Amino acid sequence: MDELRFDAGRICLDLLATAHPVERLDAVTPLTAWIRGCGLVPPDTALVHADASWPPAFRELRRNTGRLVHGWLGRAETGSYDLALARVNDAARAEPPAPRAVRGEDGRLVRELAGPPTCAALLAAVARDAVELLTDPVARAGLRQCAGDNCPIVYVDMSRGRRRRWCSSEVCGNRERVARHRRRAALASQP
Repeated sequence: MDELRFDAGRICLDLLATAHPVERLDAVTPLTAWIRGCGLVPPDTALVHADASWPPAFRELRRNTGRLVHGWLGRAETGSYDLALARVNDAARAEPPAPRAVRGEDGRLVRELAGPPTCAALLAAVARDAVELLTDPVARAGLRQCAGDNCPIVYVDMSRGRRRRWCSSEVCGNRERVARHRRRAALASQP
């Protein structure tokens, strides 16, 4: 399985990235890894109650969030926009997981959840992030699609001067630099 990525700048955009280049949310185990990795729950949160209904629910939220984001970027048909908006708003209505601070083994305060998070609670946290992103003019103005070849990943450009071009400098940026180097080397080797 390809590695999960968390470099889009928002949880809802990191969810969109789970479909590229291959489907990553096709089973409970990669979904729970994504839930932990994106910070929806503390890293040691037990998610043993997650079942086979969770991946399709997250994929549906991903589909609807993608329609909204790509609609904002002007790359989607508007007919499905209103239905996607209604579904994201419905998902956002549930209560997200309730955090609490407790003392860790070393005495420092650590975050844990008040109880096992439900699928609806986790979906609500992601849907609320999408609502906040799409209703915040500053954050929304920073939405960009990666300039990498065939990369559909959308990110929030928070760079100085808003000049970020790639979803990840290490992934698509590196590919672009390697391709540019090869083109220059090929031109230099021509008589």
